[in-house]
Amino acid sequence: MSPRGQTRIDANGRTAASTADAPTRSSRRDELLATAGRMFAEQGLRSTTVRDIADAAGILSGSLYHHFDSKESMVDEILRGFLDDLFARYRQIAASSKSATETLRGLVIASFESIDAERNAVAIYQDEAKRLSGQERFAYISELNVEFRQLWQSVLQRGVENGEFRADLDVELVYRFMRDTVWVAVRWYRPGGSMTVDSIADQYLSVVLDGILPR
Repeated sequence: MSPRGQTRIDANGRTAASTADAPTRSSRRDELLATAGRMFAEQGLRSTTVRDIADAAGILSGSLYHHFDSKESMVDEILRGFLDDLFARYRQIAASSKSATETLRGLVIASFESIDAERNAVAIYQDEAKRLSGQERFAYISELNVEFRQLWQSVLQRGVENGEFRADLDVELVYRFMRDTVWVAVRWYRPGGSMTVDSIADQYLSVVLDGILPR
């Protein structure tokens, strides 16, 4: 029990009051990120100002800086969260002992599920990744792009070598086709619509596998 008149401090150096307020601040921070993500995806990063985000959230611009020091910090947090989750799934799928066909299927499904769950983050990534990757704080984007390419191409190459895929398959070309056609779905797919993630992935895989499996 604390002596009267003294403020209790926890193991992390926070007062009892600050500890109690932490969940509220965290929740508000998440709400602000969601608002910013939607606006970045719909209006573009360069066309969205801190004031725009604050107005949409119903707060003053100065209040926003209590949670984030810049617009770039918000983008960074949105993209890191999305990419960390996506690549954790990719690595887990690639590390499994499944066939190349089933591994490829898993990668495609994980991608479409990511579009469904993180539509705004995917749209921001599609629009801004190339420009942002030139900045030091976003260097991880280029690093993950390299990993993405190596991971998907290795699955395709394994399928060619073990006879699952056609021997004359152009791995680089198929990789580029799959990369671009999967992620462009963020432009037309609407969560909660008549088409489910599973049905889209199944139709897509049917088309792709029909072209790369041995005849």
